[in-house]
Amino acid sequence: MEYNSFDEENITSETQRFLELFETEQAKSPGIHEVDIIEARLARDNGLSYFPFRPPSKEVQEIPIARSDGSFIKVRVIRPKCKPVGILIHIHGGGWVFGRPHHQDWRMTEFANQVGLITASIEYRLAPENPWPLCLEDCETATKWILDNRTNFFGVNKVAICGESAGAHLSVGTLLKLKKVTKLDAFVGALLTYGWFDLSLTPSARNWGSKKLVLSTPALEFFIKNLQIGKLTTKDPFLSPIYGDLSGMPDALFQCGTMDPLSDDTAFMHTKWINSKNNAEIIWYPGGVHAFDSLDSSMATDALSNSVEFFTRKFQA
Repeated sequence: MEYNSFDEENITSETQRFLELFETEQAKSPGIHEVDIIEARLARDNGLSYFPFRPPSKEVQEIPIARSDGSFIKVRVIRPKCKPVGILIHIHGGGWVFGRPHHQDWRMTEFANQVGLITASIEYRLAPENPWPLCLEDCETATKWILDNRTNFFGVNKVAICGESAGAHLSVGTLLKLKKVTKLDAFVGALLTYGWFDLSLTPSARNWGSKKLVLSTPALEFFIKNLQIGKLTTKDPFLSPIYGDLSGMPDALFQCGTMDPLSDDTAFMHTKWINSKNNAEIIWYPGGVHAFDSLDSSMATDALSNSVEFFTRKFQA
């Protein structure tokens, strides 16, 4: 019998117990779209959210990259203990409203030490204080600088990009922006984890409803509203990169849980990636909720191992 990741019978007993407890706890709490944005940001910074608190790394270099107006984008750099094999550009998630680079220091440290990557996490401007497309402009500006300085400043040539949720969205948008001005030859891979690629809402996102498992349909609508896209259509290729010209993209690994409202985004983008004559792999995690890889579970451990294996292959090729 063919294995189906979305068959509930393939959800482990550990994951099933977690889902039951998590859904019960989430039902008691306000949704992410129902709390004050500033308070929610502080809660995450202070380890008071449902995500495990992981302190920022002390072995970090912050590089300021100038914007055209004279202000600066901070890029958070973690270096491996060995000779680096390349640089990994990281763009964090959080619906363009939440999240900070240091929340992923723990994961970037694993990529640095297990693969030998210099990791560079971009602190882009957040909505709603900074409307679209300022977050994407920051990612494009910082990535261009890293590409231009990868040999002289970092001492490497090969580059990869990664992001989770809105970070995966901005990762693909950045690649699309760069493709307009230069080749993407330096990129050996893209890790796109439970990405949001269609702001007009794919069926799984639109039909999910109000059930809270980190995300919900109202939460997704809240994030779109905070971007303040004005008269732009949600099918603009930079707002919804699934509508962009994806030819010439680097090899990609897509990862997503089957209990994620954005599962169609991953499924559709994986297919579009291949249809655009690129190489792409996809891994489904039965019972995985949105942001499952940031929770303490064997599934999260598997996702990290699969990511490490992907980068190791791509940088050694």
